[in-house]
Amino acid sequence: MPEQEAGPVCNDFGNHIPYSDYLAAFSQARIPVRWPNAAPNLEPRDDIWPTDRAPVIRRRQDGTNEFAELRWGFPPARPKGPPVINFRSEGRRFPVGRCLVPASHFFEFTGTKSPKTKWKFTKAGEGWFCFAGLWRPMPQGGEAFTLLTTDPSPDVAPIHDRQMVVLERRDWSAWLERTGNEPDLLHPLPAGSLTVEQVRA
Repeated sequence: MPEQEAGPVCNDFGNHIPYSDYLAAFSQARIPVRWPNAAPNLEPRDDIWPTDRAPVIRRRQDGTNEFAELRWGFPPARPKGPPVINFRSEGRRFPVGRCLVPASHFFEFTGTKSPKTKWKFTKAGEGWFCFAGLWRPMPQGGEAFTLLTTDPSPDVAPIHDRQMVVLERRDWSAWLERTGNEPDLLHPLPAGSLTVEQVRA
């Protein structure tokens, strides 16, 4: 299993995505997904924090893809440590446990005094996007996910020295179904791919 990210990267993202948008997007992308028998109650959420539950599209060991709501953060890597909410992706292979983590936006923070300056990132020209993630069962029961990180894109670099992997829609299937190599997928997006807005001074 990969090492825990050394510094705090993203610990706050949001999801305003209607369930109907999931159905339409994955149908358009021709990615087969097992959906719940009844539409889940997905309330819009400005902030999703570590240990909260959030929607994911995960690849199961039987080769099927499934919509699920999982806890954000693997168990701590050390006693009394924080949950493992992200993993460095460079130079690693992820043959099992891949997932997509849908989001409308994510936040990064700057400054040393509280409250810190808060920056909101969205995908330019798109209402929502997916992070590259991993999921696995937890020893105490239940299941959890974590987010993969990479070098910052030109849009993120002025604010943070790392960022979560934001996948282009054309790469969702390649990540989820292992038809693409990790280096070809887990990299920062070109300049202008993300829109940044200061939401708190």
